[in-house]
Amino acid sequence: MNNILMKKIDLIKQEIRKTGTEAVPMNLRLFLFLLVLVLTIVLGVVVILFITGTFTAGLSESEHMIENELLHAEQGITKQYGELSIQAIEFSRELSGSIEEEAHKLGIPLSNLQDHPEMLEELISNEFDRSLFFLQRSKSSGVFFILNATINPALDNAKNSRAGLYIKNMEPNIISNSAPNIIILRGMPGISRKNSLSLHTQWKMEFDVSDAPYYHRPISAAHANHKLPLSRLYYWSTVFTLPDTSEEVMLCSVPLIDSRGNIYGVCGFEISTMLFKLSHMPNNNTFNRLFCMLSPVTESIELNKSMVAGGYSARIISKGDDTLKISENRRAFYSYRNQDNSFLGIHKLAHLYPKGSAFSDEKWAVAILVPEEDIVNSITRLNLILISLLMILVILGIILSFVLSRRFLKPITEGLDIIRSTDLSEAPRTRIAEIDDLIDFLAAHNEELYEKASQENLSISILDKFLENTQNLSPAERAVFDLYVKGHTAKEIAEILCLSINTIKTHNKRIYMKLNVASREELLLYISLLNEIGSDI
Repeated sequence: MNNILMKKIDLIKQEIRKTGTEAVPMNLRLFLFLLVLVLTIVLGVVVILFITGTFTAGLSESEHMIENELLHAEQGITKQYGELSIQAIEFSRELSGSIEEEAHKLGIPLSNLQDHPEMLEELISNEFDRSLFFLQRSKSSGVFFILNATINPALDNAKNSRAGLYIKNMEPNIISNSAPNIIILRGMPGISRKNSLSLHTQWKMEFDVSDAPYYHRPISAAHANHKLPLSRLYYWSTVFTLPDTSEEVMLCSVPLIDSRGNIYGVCGFEISTMLFKLSHMPNNNTFNRLFCMLSPVTESIELNKSMVAGGYSARIISKGDDTLKISENRRAFYSYRNQDNSFLGIHKLAHLYPKGSAFSDEKWAVAILVPEEDIVNSITRLNLILISLLMILVILGIILSFVLSRRFLKPITEGLDIIRSTDLSEAPRTRIAEIDDLIDFLAAHNEELYEKASQENLSISILDKFLENTQNLSPAERAVFDLYVKGHTAKEIAEILCLSINTIKTHNKRIYMKLNVASREELLLYISLLNEIGSDI
């Protein structure tokens, strides 16, 4: 009897092992739970990053950086151009007074200066020192004055030729100009010999004013607004190339007016493209192609009329299409586009003229621009870093979930191995309350089965009654019962008979009722005992 009981207990343990294979293992369940937890946390982090705008933080940082660059550039340009405007007005006053005084000594009325070409060289030469002094004090790249007269009225182009002086500083380095390279661009050659200066390689003796708004516009403004002071008559030209040279410059010119109101020329300062670049080069390590511009502005920007500072040659890239159309873009940026290029940036009006000036209707703007693809690449690079960090976080979470699930379930699996052992009554403690309780329960349950078997004696008559009751099973119930006899589990039976597990459970209940057993364990016990005695089930 004890031998039969031990076999019955082994059968129950085998059934427990089979039942365990039907469900998802605990270590996999725990791993999946931790994995879902990690993914939920990462998803929450992603949502927070979206809500807080972290994925577009590169755009915000770019806007903030460019706004700072614009503020710095606008302040620097306004200061430089404002100081040069003031100095040009002062230069005009002093030069006008000096020329008028010298002309008075020579007996030449400034209103008829063109009638005395023989006196022009002396008048111009006497103003060299004054002009050089203002050039060095102003830190500009050139100083000039043009008189409304020509040395040789008999020349074919005499009506567009004007005498004067143009001194250039070929090294307008604002950091160190202790020993500037001074040369003569326009003026009599005797002036250069007298002052030991070289002539520019593109030197001409006189100015060609056939297309010279820097000459005609301030004079016209002075005639039209004779009551305006000099501080309202100075004029800033757009960027242009000086005739017969390759020099691109902006000129600030102020009319020369004597004490009687006669307008007989202009004077002023030059800002070369090189000086502008040296003075206002953006100091930025994020965007290598960031550049600063001072431009006349309407609904577009003309690159060929603008001063540009930066390591990026926007004019060359523009491929001859020098018009950048301005349109509002998202957030703080404006979009500046031509046929082949697209830039993002911002601009701010620059006040080159005071209120009430003859040229105050001309709008100028300081702009900071960068190719759009540079900003897109910067934001993409930042987002790739963020996504990479999130992926690393997910991978670490998966690894941690796997390790924790293994470590946490190790004592549980050891407890299950103990449950599978032969004698539960002598099983060691696992120190896990639930496992120890389960072992005690199974041991007690086995004892109850043993006592029940002992009390009933499991007589042959009981087994015969069991066999007799099997005749009451329906064909479907018999098919399920036969598969139990062959050692199949409920899940395997469902697969073999192509039935659902719920249908199998329904058949089980009816089988238990007809065979007068309380559980599958008891059913398997009877089957095992019948097999032991060799009965044909």
